[in-house]
Amino acid sequence: MTEAQVETKQFQAETRKVLDIVINSLYTERDIFVRELISNAADAMEKYRHQSLVDKPEFDNHMPLEINIDCDDKTHTLTVTDTGIGMTREELETNLGTIAHSGSGNFLEELAEAAKKDVNLIGQFGVGFYSVFMAAKKVRVQTRSWDGSEGHEWESDGGGSYTVKPCEGLHRGTKIIIELKDDAQEYGTKFTLERIITQYSTFVPFPVKVEGKTVNTVQAIWSRSKSEITEEEYTEFYKFIGNAVDEPLYQLHFSADAPLAINSLLYVPQENFETLGMGRMQPGVNLYCQKVLIDQHSENILPEWLRFLKGVVDSEDLPLNISRQTLQDNALVMKLRKVITKRFIKFLAEEAGKDSEKYQKFWKTFGIFIKEGVTTDFEYQKDLGKLLRFESSAGESGQMISLDEYIDRMKDSQENIYYINGPSRSAIEYGPYVEMFKKREVEILYTLEPIDDFVLNHLGEYEGKKLLSADRADLRLPEKESDAEKDETTEQGKKLEAEKITELCSYLKEVLGERVKEVKSSDRLVDSPAMIVNVDGHMTSSMERIMQAQGGEANLAMAGKKDLEINPASSLMKKIVGLKDTDSNFAKDIAEQVFDNAMIQAGLLVDSQQMVNRSYRILEHVAGEE
Repeated sequence: MTEAQVETKQFQAETRKVLDIVINSLYTERDIFVRELISNAADAMEKYRHQSLVDKPEFDNHMPLEINIDCDDKTHTLTVTDTGIGMTREELETNLGTIAHSGSGNFLEELAEAAKKDVNLIGQFGVGFYSVFMAAKKVRVQTRSWDGSEGHEWESDGGGSYTVKPCEGLHRGTKIIIELKDDAQEYGTKFTLERIITQYSTFVPFPVKVEGKTVNTVQAIWSRSKSEITEEEYTEFYKFIGNAVDEPLYQLHFSADAPLAINSLLYVPQENFETLGMGRMQPGVNLYCQKVLIDQHSENILPEWLRFLKGVVDSEDLPLNISRQTLQDNALVMKLRKVITKRFIKFLAEEAGKDSEKYQKFWKTFGIFIKEGVTTDFEYQKDLGKLLRFESSAGESGQMISLDEYIDRMKDSQENIYYINGPSRSAIEYGPYVEMFKKREVEILYTLEPIDDFVLNHLGEYEGKKLLSADRADLRLPEKESDAEKDETTEQGKKLEAEKITELCSYLKEVLGERVKEVKSSDRLVDSPAMIVNVDGHMTSSMERIMQAQGGEANLAMAGKKDLEINPASSLMKKIVGLKDTDSNFAKDIAEQVFDNAMIQAGLLVDSQQMVNRSYRILEHVAGEE
């Protein structure tokens, strides 16, 4: 070969600066250069496949479309070969000697600034091929075009120049021969390469072979039509992508063309690992672009409250070279997130309608995440309201209903949705708050988890109906449609007289002092002598319990103001009226015990030692009377 045939050229100024930044900056993900080379090779083969349909070339048309990677841990070299479209000499210089589509003059400024901040530049600025110099002392690129024209070799050490010369005996495609740096010799080992390919390039649509063995054996089934995929294939893919051994509870496979091209396959597991004491789950959905991994366990593609999902999202509309740094601010990613989230919420609502029993299993396992979404993500709050499930006074123990079902059963005179929190269904049903609901035949939701009141308080209303806790002081229940209740009230006719009620309320307020804001007669109690109600409509007893559990004076100071409502027909209340004048100490003990009992029924803390001592005094007094 003559010297005239070997031509040495200088890189374009922009390219030289890019190489300098790439080679001399620090990177958190050096492995990505292997992904970039494999992606380029797959792209070259996709181009050849398209070209072969148009022109039907004869040169080397017998060669299979595949990527072969060979490594030598003794000479510390790595070779990546593809049988793609290849390059002519002109294309070789254009593609490797310049930065294609480098953009405006701000390009290098942004690149240099990113390097100072030590962010991952690869992909972010379209420098995919040049990433090879993070690991290479020297790179040779041997290539021959699909049209059968003469082959050439490009060579550079990443400095200021490169050489191009003819190269004989090449087949169609491109071979990249990398002489590894001393601190990058791990990339000359089979184990390292297989690990990187499995992580980033396992779904590349062409065989990727390391030392003759195909590494990417799992198909990207999300890109296939649903009618072509068996349930066994779906399950096997779930086990692979979710690192699972069981079958998924739900799977959602959907494609969309507008507003974005999306192929997505999402799975709901059987177990919630957070409740098994395994800590906060890492997001389980990976983001792909044209079957190449862009963001593993992506924190950007779905809201945090959907972190229990496993699966993949692939969008051809994303630029292949987008990096993790740009995902957070990318408008396309935000649009993608919205489309997928809304589609999954819709899917859950559809599944709940098809099989309520299966959905209840989902709810018991993953309902906590839906509740988290209601309280933290205003954008999807109203949509998530449709997915909430609670027990109800109209159903059996363990049977859960939706807010839609509750509304369907509401009486015409009812304007609000009512709920009450308690540690158990029996505790609620034997408590004072549901007495009038039962009497007036008004359905009430039972919220059995402390977080439930926060959820419904954040939701505020559903389908135009306000959500109200039954321990609110300002609660007004709808009257019964018949006049039966009026008859019952007059028949009872045993309530204290109005002036006695006023006298009793004043006395109880005097005894209880600052522990209550007000003592007043109740129109909601039937059998119980008293109950605690919250003056602050936004602070329920269960919310206050959580604050008390967190401790601290500040939290207790934030607790809502409370009223004590008394039942003027209660025989105990009538006795206090007489006792306060004849046995003031005993009357005071009973009054305070009534208050503590009401606090306990509200699930609020009381001074247990004082209450026990008082209880013994009351027992001694009663025993002494006998």
